[in-house]
Amino acid sequence: MATEITVNVLVHQAKFIESEAKHTALIGGYGSGKTQGGILKVISKKMRYPGVPVAYYMPTYGLIEDVAFERFEELFNLFGIKYNLNKAKYYYDTPYGRIIMRSLMNPDRIVGYEVGYSLVDETDLLPTENMTNAFKKIIARNRKRLPDGEKNQVDVVGTPEGFKFAYNFFVKEKKANRVIIKAKTKDNPYLPEDYIEMLSDSYTPQQLEAYLNGEFVNLTSGTVYHRFKRTQNHTSRTIQPNDVLHIGMDFNVTKMNAIIHVVDEKEIDWKTTEATIIKKKVRIKSAVDEIVNAYDTAEIIALIKEKFPNHKVIVYPDASGENRKSSGRSDIDLLKGANFVVRKLSKNPFVKDRVNAVNMAFLDSNGNTLYYVNTDQCPNYTEALENQVYKNGEPDKTSGFDHPTEAGGYFVYYDQKGGNQSWGSSRTA
Repeated sequence: MATEITVNVLVHQAKFIESEAKHTALIGGYGSGKTQGGILKVISKKMRYPGVPVAYYMPTYGLIEDVAFERFEELFNLFGIKYNLNKAKYYYDTPYGRIIMRSLMNPDRIVGYEVGYSLVDETDLLPTENMTNAFKKIIARNRKRLPDGEKNQVDVVGTPEGFKFAYNFFVKEKKANRVIIKAKTKDNPYLPEDYIEMLSDSYTPQQLEAYLNGEFVNLTSGTVYHRFKRTQNHTSRTIQPNDVLHIGMDFNVTKMNAIIHVVDEKEIDWKTTEATIIKKKVRIKSAVDEIVNAYDTAEIIALIKEKFPNHKVIVYPDASGENRKSSGRSDIDLLKGANFVVRKLSKNPFVKDRVNAVNMAFLDSNGNTLYYVNTDQCPNYTEALENQVYKNGEPDKTSGFDHPTEAGGYFVYYDQKGGNQSWGSSRTA
């Protein structure tokens, strides 16, 4: 029953429909065409695999009734596909076979059937744990053999609601067979002309990043490192044989953290305060590796020496390490005794100054970027930059996200501001 039907789709919808990855996510802002793209893929799979059931999931049966029924039937009519809806049992019968519809709210009902393709709509409306449990059930149902040895797929579409299931599955725990496609509200030319303006009047800048641009941002409170953007600040830079390693270090027993950086000089177009462009040589900082949750200073020294035996190491430590002692020697003395160059301030900068230095390095007021993170090599640092929030006016120190961000911040602050401060003693670099 091979049938070809031509329909106009948006670029991101086409990429999503054509993706052959085991798991593909279409993540976008409100009105960007996510649900339409998802339902188009469900119908295309149904036509491609006649007789093989496929499944469509939404958080509640109310949403299925209010949103999905109308969208499916519009497309069935557009394609000239006859259908019969069983409203009591939530499935469509078509000449190509059955489309099963289920709510995510009750994973216990995701049983008793097998399908060859599954699509989950609005994943992030559920709490992360609930969605994770439902997704496991969905994968278990997605086992019907497909013709010609094709692989089964389970895809998702939705708008990000902070760092929930979609972020964890496709970004934090990303794998080669998990693909994420982004869509912005402005990418849909069929919306009313004032739609984006109306959203802009109703939401905070942080919310608009999620609801217009489909970006994963912290929606619960103000994010400390608000200028860090995983995509814009990502670098593929890795450690090369002759690199000098600049290591920011935070001292905490059982929570020792080190963020390893390299520095490259580069000539860029620099915007001046007079609104002119000049050529300027700048230092581009890149976080390229990390050591997290080491037990103590001795262990982190051993790990650095083991991982980077042939590199010159310069450490930018927490200044309090001058007073903390292990085996009768201060943490700073231990670093110097390991033949690391130590560069430190006589005292730590104010928290607000350190945070501001990092934010301005990610993106300054003139649009210049001087700081990048290899998000693949530094997953914990990346997660901390995205998730640390303010609590009672100060960066929250109860989540553990403060340890890697402080470590990275000591180096960034020193590199940008240190020349005007008072130094503690150190070996000559």
